[in-house]
Amino acid sequence: MKNLFRYHQWLALSFAAAALVFTNGSALAASAKEIDREADAALATLYETTPVAKKLAAQAEAILIFPSIVKAGLVVGGQYGQGVLRQDGKSMGYFRSSAVSYGLQAGAQSFGYAMFLMTDEAIEYLKSSDGWEIGVGPSVVIVDEGLAKSLTTTTGKDDIYAFIFGQKGLMAGIGLQGSRIKKIDVDE
Repeated sequence: MKNLFRYHQWLALSFAAAALVFTNGSALAASAKEIDREADAALATLYETTPVAKKLAAQAEAILIFPSIVKAGLVVGGQYGQGVLRQDGKSMGYFRSSAVSYGLQAGAQSFGYAMFLMTDEAIEYLKSSDGWEIGVGPSVVIVDEGLAKSLTTTTGKDDIYAFIFGQKGLMAGIGLQGSRIKKIDVDE
């Protein structure tokens, strides 16, 4: 009986953590200047640690940058972060990335990711969809260390390349599949 109570207590904590992370964005909304500043710092870090990302940036039609995604959960989890779409060095819109997950998981972590949109079709899909779920729509390739060593601007033929960076915390597994990206309004 005591173990059942603890299980329900942990389950309730998991839902609370997921609710905190997976909000509608209004409670966690950052200003455009904050998001832009954080995106600049995140890209600088990514380019220092992963030179192929800087090379791809020169070929990309646009870059969607999420400087910080927070993920937390225990059995049930959620993740949330805000980012910016940059085209020709200009901020073209602000987005949120969110996901809910369930399964064998416990902990909390933060990470960032940048998606290099290589085609006009990928940009149009992002702009025209009312919430884009990664894994549905344009093809997304997660660039890990192995792929980064062999990827060049001539071998890169996919719609979108995603780089995950700045991982901190204790939680097994990071994935973008199932993350939902949606345009948001932010204060200047």
